[in-house]
Amino acid sequence: MLRTRVLGPSERQPAKPILTESLDLAARLPRLILEARRVSASIHGIHGRRRSGPGETFWQYRPLVAGESASRIDWRRSARDGHLFVREREWEASHSIWLWIDRSASMGFASSLALASKIDRALVAGFALAETLVEGGERVGHLGLTRALASRRIVEVLAQAIVADSRGAEDDLPPGGPLPRLADAIIVTDGLTPGTSLAQRISSMASSGARGHVLLIADPIEETFPFSGQAELFDLEDGLTLRVGDAGSWGEEYRQRLAAHRDAISEACRKAGWTLTLHRTDRPASEAVLRVASLVAAARGMV
Repeated sequence: MLRTRVLGPSERQPAKPILTESLDLAARLPRLILEARRVSASIHGIHGRRRSGPGETFWQYRPLVAGESASRIDWRRSARDGHLFVREREWEASHSIWLWIDRSASMGFASSLALASKIDRALVAGFALAETLVEGGERVGHLGLTRALASRRIVEVLAQAIVADSRGAEDDLPPGGPLPRLADAIIVTDGLTPGTSLAQRISSMASSGARGHVLLIADPIEETFPFSGQAELFDLEDGLTLRVGDAGSWGEEYRQRLAAHRDAISEACRKAGWTLTLHRTDRPASEAVLRVASLVAAARGMV
């Protein structure tokens, strides 16, 4: 798939230096985290397995039950109001959900028809999914950045790891290699990388039997190519340009190539037993989050 865009003068966005992009992202993160939390709070009907049990993450305090060992008492909490309390930890199963969010240069695109850039929408969706799934009793991590956690601070953990990761902004494919057999993957990307490369990566990740879900983020202009007249094709990742005399004559071929590219990704997901969801950035983020969260829950028998 040719990773080019037709951009008007006000939309042309050359690739930024990695440091500048990281600083810009860090400045936007507080707003994105708040939006992700709002989206997560709007998701209903995802029933989880949250319960106490052996684990590393604090869950709640509860009153001591007669017959329990005194070694379980949290004396500092109990001293505050004269009652005996036990510090419970979350139950952590062997299952984990591994998130990967594409932060390559093409994800920075936003047309005048979009509600947000692709990277901002991907981060909101990824953070909202992480919070929703942790609230449902799952452990979530970011491939190559964090371990899988069942922490109530999962969004902050992911955000800090992403800001600190300068190399990840150059990668348009998730890390290779098979996932653990009982794991799930959620890949959030625009898919604008050669279809065979993404298909091979999906096949490799699923080779152990791991389940997965691909969330394709697309700008509405990328879907329709509504241009005519003279135009300039500009590659956001390589900085290359190509002037064409009549963009309208390219439209039908572009849409055919895009459909073939998507078919290749869809077929790779089908062979791996994974799901594929297409989300346009002129639609609310909650639509994508609800669908993917529902798919994950259904695959795990949570609903």
